[in-house]
Amino acid sequence: MNIQMCDLKRQYQRIKGEVDAAIQEVIDSSAFIKGKEVGLFQDELASYLNVKHVIGCANGTDALQIALMALGLKPGDEVITPDFTFIATVEVVALLGLTPILVDVDPSTFTMDVRKLEEAITPNTKAIIPVHLFGQCANMDDIMRIAQKHNLYVVEDTAQALGADYYHADGKISKAGTIGTIGTTSFFPSKNLGCYGDGGALFTNDDELAAEIRSIANHGMKVRYHHDRIGVNSRLDTIQAAILRVKLKYLDEYNASRINAANAYDNLLRSCSKLITPKRASWSNHIFHQYTLKLVETDRAKVQKKLAEKGIPSMIYYPIPLHKQKAFEPYKKSNSTSFQVSELLSDSVLSLPMHTEITDEEIKFIADSLMEALNY
Repeated sequence: MNIQMCDLKRQYQRIKGEVDAAIQEVIDSSAFIKGKEVGLFQDELASYLNVKHVIGCANGTDALQIALMALGLKPGDEVITPDFTFIATVEVVALLGLTPILVDVDPSTFTMDVRKLEEAITPNTKAIIPVHLFGQCANMDDIMRIAQKHNLYVVEDTAQALGADYYHADGKISKAGTIGTIGTTSFFPSKNLGCYGDGGALFTNDDELAAEIRSIANHGMKVRYHHDRIGVNSRLDTIQAAILRVKLKYLDEYNASRINAANAYDNLLRSCSKLITPKRASWSNHIFHQYTLKLVETDRAKVQKKLAEKGIPSMIYYPIPLHKQKAFEPYKKSNSTSFQVSELLSDSVLSLPMHTEITDEEIKFIADSLMEALNY
C-alpha cells in the first residue's frame, strides 16, 4: 500500500476535470490578481458559513496578524492563546509587539482550558485566540461568556476546523470561526478545505471591522493610493480562489469522509489499553483535520519506527509546547504558570494518516500495525 498522511493526489484525481477547467479559465482571462473568482469565492464561503463578510488573504498566519491589527491593539496589550498549538497562533502576537499569555489545554479535547483562561486575565488582557485544534472546536460558549464578562475580543483560529458545526447551549448551531469577533482560517493544501498553494481568509459580521480588514490587507488603502494606515500586502490569488470554489462544493462531503475514517479507527482501536482515541466534545462535531490519539506508557519513537517499517507514516503535532520554545523565552515572566497537560500531550500524542481518500482497507492495515507495534 502507498499510504500517505494526506493524499492530495487521489483527491485531485476525483475532481481533476473541474479543477483543470477552473485554472484554465483564470489563465485565459489573465486576471491573476483580484480576478472575479476571488469575489465569487468570498461570497460563496460567506454563504456557506452564514457570515456577512469573508476577506481572502495570502495565508492563515497573515489572517491572524491582520485580525489583531484590525482590533487596534497596542504594544503591551496581552493576548491569551493556548500553549499546545502551532506557533503561528502566538507568533503574530509577538510580531505586533503584544504580549502572548499562554494557557494550558484540556487533556481530552486538546483545546483551551477555560478555567485556566479566566485565571490568566489581567487588566492588560485585550483579546483571546481560541484554537479549534485537529478539527475539534474549543468551548466557545464558555469562552464568549468570559470574553463578554471582561470586555475582550475573540479571534478564532479555525485553520484546522473549517466546516465544523458548533452546538450552542441555547440550541443554535454556528459554523466554527463565526462566533467570535473575527474568525481566521488557512487554505494550506492539507487543510480540510485546501488550495494548491498558500491562502487564507478572515470572517466577521461587523461591517466596520470588515472594512478595516480589507484596508489592512491592501496596503492600508480604502481608496486607491490613499493610505489611511500602515497595512500589509496579503491577497488570495485568483487561481487559488478558483480551485477553492471547486473544492468548497465538496467540503461537507470531505468532512464526512474524515469523520467516517475516524469512526473506523475508533472501532478498531478503542479496546487497546495502550492508547486513548480522540474525544468528541458535546458542544461540536469533530471533523478530524488530524486523527490524534494519546499513547499510554509506551515508547512513541519505537512505535513510529515500527509503523515506518511497514510504510505507514505518522506525525507528532506538536513535540515541543510553545512555552518551551527558545523564541518565547522573553515572555517567561508573563507565563509563569504550569503547563502540565501541554507537556504531557507533547510527549504522548501521535497522529495517524487521515484524509478524504483513505480506504477501510488502509485504515485496518494501519490499526492492525499499530496494535502490533504496541504489542497488544
